[in-house]
Amino acid sequence: MLFAPPLLIVLAIVAFYIFSSIKILNEYERAVVFRLGKLLPQPKGPGVVLVFAPIDRMMRVSLRTIVMDVPPQDVITRDNVSVKVNAVVYFRVMDPRRAIVEVESYHYATSQLAQTTLRSVLGQVELDDLLSQRDKLNRQLQQILDEHTDIWGIKVSAVEVKHVDLPADMQRAMARQAEAEREKRAKIIHAEGELEASEKLSQAASVIAREPVTVTLRYLQTLTEIASEKNSTIVFPLPIELLGMLGSIRKDR
Repeated sequence: MLFAPPLLIVLAIVAFYIFSSIKILNEYERAVVFRLGKLLPQPKGPGVVLVFAPIDRMMRVSLRTIVMDVPPQDVITRDNVSVKVNAVVYFRVMDPRRAIVEVESYHYATSQLAQTTLRSVLGQVELDDLLSQRDKLNRQLQQILDEHTDIWGIKVSAVEVKHVDLPADMQRAMARQAEAEREKRAKIIHAEGELEASEKLSQAASVIAREPVTVTLRYLQTLTEIASEKNSTIVFPLPIELLGMLGSIRKDR
C-alpha cells in the first residue's frame, strides 16, 4: 500500500506520454518523421501516427494546392518601358520528404524564385507582347518554375500574370495609338466603299450608254421618289440631249 501512490503517478505519467504521442493527420496531410535525427523512409499518414518525443520529431506537410500571390515587381521590358507586374502561382507538394529535407522553407523559396523568374522572363519581351501574348508567357513561367522546384518535390501547376500597371504617360500614348489605328481603319473602309461604288457606277454608265432611254426612266423614278416626300418644290433635271435638240431647232429657224 505504501507504493500505491508512486505507482499511480508513474502510470499517470506513462498514460500521458502515450496520449501525447498520438497524432492525428487529416486526409490531405502527411507527416515527415525524424527518429534520432534520421529521416524515416516513408511519410506517415493519414490517420493516427505515433510520435515518441524526444526520440521522434514530426513535421506536418499539406498536400493541397497552395495559391501564392507574387508581390508587384518592377520590370523593364525589352523596349525600355518600366511597368509593375504581379502574378499568382499554383503549386503543391508531391514529395513531402524532399520538400522538408532539400530546402529550408519550400514556401518562401518558391515565392523568391517566382519573383526573380517573373522579372527575368518579362524583361526579355516587349510591351506589346506582354499585353497580347499573356498565355504564352504564363506557360513559359510555369515551365521554368516547375523545372527549378522539381528537386524540392514541388509541382507548379500554373502561373498567371494578374495585372500589368502601366505609367500614365504610356497609357495616354497607347490611347492615341489606338485612336489613330481606328481612324486608319475607318479611312481604309471608306476608300474601299468609294472604289466599289465607282465600279458599280461605271457598270451602270455602260448600261445607260447602250440604252439611252434608261436615262428617262431613271428621271421618272427620281420624280416619283421626290413626290412621295410631299415637298413643295420639285427640281426637275433637264437632260443635256434635250438642250442640244432645242439648240438645233433654233438654228434651223
